[in-house]
Amino acid sequence: MKFQTIRHMSILGASLAAIAAATPACADEAADAGETNVDAIIVTGTRTTYNNSMLTEQMVAEQPPLASVLDLVDTLPGVQVQEGDAFGFDDWSTTVSIRGFQTNLDQQQVGITIDGLPNGGSNYGGGSKANRFIDTMNIATVEVSQGTADIGSLSNEALGGTLNFVTSDPLDEMRVRLSGSVGDFEASRYYGRVDTGLFLNGAAKAWFSYSHQEATDWIGGSAQNHRDNFAGKFIIDAPVRITGYASYDDAHEDNYDQLFFPDQYVDIPSTDGLTTNWTGVPYQDQAYRRAWSTLRKNFLGYLKAETTIADSLDLRVSAYYHDMAGRGDWVPQYVVDVTADGAGNPESELSGIGTVNGGSPLGTIYFVDANGVSLTPTAGCTGSLTYPYRGTTDASYDPACYPAGAIGAQSYRHTHYRKDRLGFTGDAAWKWQLGTLENTLRGGMWYEDTHRQEWRDWHNVIDTQVGPAYEATPYWTQYSRKYPQDTFKWYAQDTVQFGPVTANFGAKQFINHIDRVDLFGDTPDTKFKSTSDVLLSGGVQIEPMTGLDLFAGYAENFKALTDAVLEFGDADLSQLKPETSENWEAGLRYQSSWFRGSATWFKAKFSNQVLFVSNSSSAGNDYLGEGDGKFFNAGGIDSEGFELLANVTPFEGLNLYGAYTYIDAKYRSISDLDTGTTEDDATIAMLNGLAGNRVAGIPRHMWVLSGSYTYGPVTAGLTGKYTGDRFADSGNSLVAQNYFLTDLNISVKGEGLSDVLKDLEFALTVNNLTDERYLGGISGGYAWIGAPRTAIFTVTADF
Repeated sequence: MKFQTIRHMSILGASLAAIAAATPACADEAADAGETNVDAIIVTGTRTTYNNSMLTEQMVAEQPPLASVLDLVDTLPGVQVQEGDAFGFDDWSTTVSIRGFQTNLDQQQVGITIDGLPNGGSNYGGGSKANRFIDTMNIATVEVSQGTADIGSLSNEALGGTLNFVTSDPLDEMRVRLSGSVGDFEASRYYGRVDTGLFLNGAAKAWFSYSHQEATDWIGGSAQNHRDNFAGKFIIDAPVRITGYASYDDAHEDNYDQLFFPDQYVDIPSTDGLTTNWTGVPYQDQAYRRAWSTLRKNFLGYLKAETTIADSLDLRVSAYYHDMAGRGDWVPQYVVDVTADGAGNPESELSGIGTVNGGSPLGTIYFVDANGVSLTPTAGCTGSLTYPYRGTTDASYDPACYPAGAIGAQSYRHTHYRKDRLGFTGDAAWKWQLGTLENTLRGGMWYEDTHRQEWRDWHNVIDTQVGPAYEATPYWTQYSRKYPQDTFKWYAQDTVQFGPVTANFGAKQFINHIDRVDLFGDTPDTKFKSTSDVLLSGGVQIEPMTGLDLFAGYAENFKALTDAVLEFGDADLSQLKPETSENWEAGLRYQSSWFRGSATWFKAKFSNQVLFVSNSSSAGNDYLGEGDGKFFNAGGIDSEGFELLANVTPFEGLNLYGAYTYIDAKYRSISDLDTGTTEDDATIAMLNGLAGNRVAGIPRHMWVLSGSYTYGPVTAGLTGKYTGDRFADSGNSLVAQNYFLTDLNISVKGEGLSDVLKDLEFALTVNNLTDERYLGGISGGYAWIGAPRTAIFTVTADF
């Protein structure tokens, strides 16, 4: 620990020295958010009754185009983002947290919106995070509400914090932008965007873009990751302003795996345990990286209309449509026996000629002879496989325990996800003046109709000695279900402004219906309704002097039960409650000609936490588990802390940024609940034993220091972020050690080099400059290894 402390202090000292030596520069002072807000404060956000922050144009520019848009917010206070690599390839390993609330494989508690519209959830199975809708070079800013947030925020998951990803508006002047990037781990990208400039007598403008990027994994170099994104946006500025956006995204990602064993957390290895080469032994090839895959296609389109009547009534309406088609792949080390073929007969599951729909497994097939007849291991043989998951002594998996010529049986398992959403929103704000008092009455609604389908099929691997190629026709479709859902939200808020004081009070409510329709009839159809109480919010803001802004706010938030809990056919949902939270915050913002900063105290009470207990363990994965775990209301979480943020320009050109977050997040106990099963009662007793433990994945301390400068055509920036010790498990036995990451970015405008290059800009980004070894994302008691040093070079041309 002492060595780590010295090392981090040395890195910090080097970072500060580099910043202090920065040459005076002209730093951009505002993010291009598409609209100008006179109340905007750089980085610290807007003057409201709740804390918020947003990215500046410079902060966006410091991230390479190959990065995910999620990476952009990692330097803001209270926010933590981890991904499997520096390019954002792999939704499986992506984790996001704000003030102790988390979005990862088993929890979705952070709201995400795209231009203010809902993303449709962030879970792995049926959700789509912001990186599925927006290319990094099309982002204007990200608005982060760390706690109470705006009452009209449209998310079913915003228990604590909302990330609103804002796409850039079309330019007034015609422009063609071309960009190309290359980087470590065979990374490459090309991008093109055309801005039409103003047309239709200056009333309309639009842009269209396309990008393609690809990379392999940083561990063994076997992954085949690629992503294509098509997008466009238009604005018609008439008495009724019309805005439209459409995006189509097609991604294939080969996943990273988590670490499962306690000793792996002591000395972080350079591998996650997945293999690069196919071995021909099914037990080992279950860890073949190129068969651990996430495939997703997302289309999102929306239309917005807004107008003002008589300078007092603001009206906004929108309609949106989202379609997602996806698949998750695994290669279980056996074939499931689903047809009674009779002893001594070839196994029909290996023939590729038919599909069994539904039903229960009859057994498991591990090895067969040349005729496709199932074999049993030699009596008394003990397995001696040592890899993966620390190996196994089960003779069923070891080819050495079968006669010569035995052929391994293996499946290629697909879990298919489909979702389409159609939604409508409306918002009205009526302003009137009563002497020196200004009153604004605001109200709105949101309705969304969602249809999700999930099914899982198993394909026979044709020749396990050669590779993972599989029969096109599945031998078994394990289940197929539909989950129709509708969401309705209403909200109302009154805001009164009197001199330097602004106060508001509001109420909102969510009503959610979800059905389960089993297309095979293996489980009973069912439905449930999640209706929140009327949720209250309020706040006050005072500006006692120019530049100083004091604020305090309170909000009650709600997350409806999702269709994930219906994936368990026999689960008793009668005692499962929706998650709720209460959020308090108070603080101040201040800005002057050279300083902008904020300080915020926050407290949150998270109740009825729905905890996912995974079936995956150190013994490996339960490939037959339909939901891969169970859900419990696990009491809750109490968190409290404070955030500090400063953006300083001490003299012309030098721009410094710093942020510090302290979070004390601990589990609360669950009330006594008799489930009727010994196993579940034991789980609940275990959860009660966690009361007072720190929340897994959440560090007590995070801080960021960043500096940037420009000298002529050259811009340089250095950013360092410290993440404190975290526990990987709720039992607080596995420690993910603190780490410090340093990112370097340098860009050069071609006009400073030669007139021939005047339309070009060259940029070099090095993430994790010091090649720190660390654990990144945490979920379900396990952790992923953080990405190593990654360099990316980009050339951009504007015409």
